[in-house]
Amino acid sequence: MENSRRRFLKIAGISALGIAGAKPVLDVFASGDSHGEAAKSQSEIRKGEKALTAKQWAMVIDTRKFKSAADLEPIIEVCHKIHNVPDFMNKENPEFKEDNRRHVIKWIWEEEYNHAFPTGATPFVAERIKHLPFLVLCNHCEDPPCVRACPTKATFKREDGIVVMDFHRCIGCRFCMAACPYGSRSFNFRDPRPFIKAEERNPEFPTRMKGVVEKCNFCAERLAVGQMPACVEASNGSIAFGDLYDPESEVRKLLASNFTIRRKDGLGTGPAVYYIV
Repeated sequence: MENSRRRFLKIAGISALGIAGAKPVLDVFASGDSHGEAAKSQSEIRKGEKALTAKQWAMVIDTRKFKSAADLEPIIEVCHKIHNVPDFMNKENPEFKEDNRRHVIKWIWEEEYNHAFPTGATPFVAERIKHLPFLVLCNHCEDPPCVRACPTKATFKREDGIVVMDFHRCIGCRFCMAACPYGSRSFNFRDPRPFIKAEERNPEFPTRMKGVVEKCNFCAERLAVGQMPACVEASNGSIAFGDLYDPESEVRKLLASNFTIRRKDGLGTGPAVYYIV
């Protein structure tokens, strides 16, 4: 027993030194991609003049423009495809099983009002709101509890407010998942790569590996080359994106002229995703 304990402490000590002494990999594209298709580092991309910048990126979703779940499908699909999110529920995959549902990875998904806004739901909410599909994703909070909970700094907040993941540093402890009050993070319980269609795999974004957490990154890799998030481009004007602290930005104008709500606003995390209802 004592030998086992000493051996565990020895291994833990070496691992800790490795983590502490490693050069921080502050790259939103970092992954354990064994395919050798490493994406450009964030620092390299930022040298370009096209990068979009902000003090605090924020998103405004106009729920009035959604009529049914079918309106959300193209938005969810484009996000998951460009970020190589595995489809564990693809029945054509030879590894498909019904219990794969427990392993589903979600960056952005559909939720009903009572689940998305449990603290604001009432029995007498308007029928339109009650049956309206809501898009939910990582809220990129101004005070993110997930960042404080991560022991390896695998999840961190950038200067522009985006909360990102460094997949290389993630040790799979899932503390960040426990700390996130929005359920916005997914864990790879199994190798996700067999569940990504080869013809749909995006070589510009790394795949992940078993044992790491992942989530929406506000398309940081697209902002770095002057492009808006994929969900914004696919939304046909129902999603706006911009600098929360720029009075002339589209998001600020929408917030000034519409009533908006945020998920679990009372927790004090400062969600950067707003909903016009």
